[in-house]
Amino acid sequence: MAQQAITLKLAGKSYSLNIDSEKEEMYRLAEREVNSYLAAIKQNNFKNWTDQDYLSMAALKFAIANVDMRQSRELSDEDLKRLGHLGEEIDAYLNALKG
Repeated sequence: MAQQAITLKLAGKSYSLNIDSEKEEMYRLAEREVNSYLAAIKQNNFKNWTDQDYLSMAALKFAIANVDMRQSRELSDEDLKRLGHLGEEIDAYLNALKG
C-alpha cells in the first residue's frame, strides 16, 4: 500500500501524518467533522471551559457514536435464540420435504 504524507488541522493545530493513500478522503472527512463539531459546541460559550474541555466533549461525542454503532450491530441473546429457533424450523421443514 502506498503511503502519503498529509497535514490535518484540528482545533487550530496542524498534525502531520503518514497514511495509506486510499484513506486520504476518510481522514479529510473526519477532520471536517471534528472541526465542525468543535465549532458548534464552542458556540455555547460554556463558562470557564478551555480548549481541552471542548476537545474532551468532542472525543466523548465520537466515542458514544462509536459504541452506539457497535452495539446496534451486535445481536442480543434473545435475537440469537430467535435465529436458532428459526433455523430449527427451517431444518424441520426441509427434512419434511425430503421425506
